[in-house]
Amino acid sequence: MNQGRIWCVVNPTVGLPLFLGGVLVISLLVHSAVLSNSDWFAAFIQGATG
Repeated sequence: MNQGRIWCVVNPTVGLPLFLGGVLVISLLVHSAVLSNSDWFAAFIQGATG
């Protein structure tokens, strides 16, 4: 592992949940931005063909 020494600073039981929680928050923000800023995406999700 290239970055193995990070666990000398941050305990894996704290660092991994924080990292995965950050990924979750960013993913939810991106999805909400796409849903709120596009006209076609909501129609596509509901099954509209075009």
